[in-house]
Amino acid sequence: MNASIELLAKTLGTFVQIYLILMFIRILLSWFPNINWYDPPFSVLSQLTDPYLNIFRSIIPPLGGIDFSPIIAIFALQFVAQILTGLLNGLAY
Repeated sequence: MNASIELLAKTLGTFVQIYLILMFIRILLSWFPNINWYDPPFSVLSQLTDPYLNIFRSIIPPLGGIDFSPIIAIFALQFVAQILTGLLNGLAY
């Protein structure tokens, strides 16, 4: 039982790290206005990250043309992942 909970905690941590990397790539690519988000590599990235980012974009509108919602989205994802990983590790021991 403990091994499966540890595996679940590690898998959750790895998933969050990969998703954070994808979000950072998405945020960095948004600085280039001539990227076509309908091309295959960019459309996949957009389909993976935009639903989560749109949650925070609806709460925090852009201020002065700068979108601060990805910062809040990253902090929220890290916070929730840290709590869930901590709970799972606590159950494992």
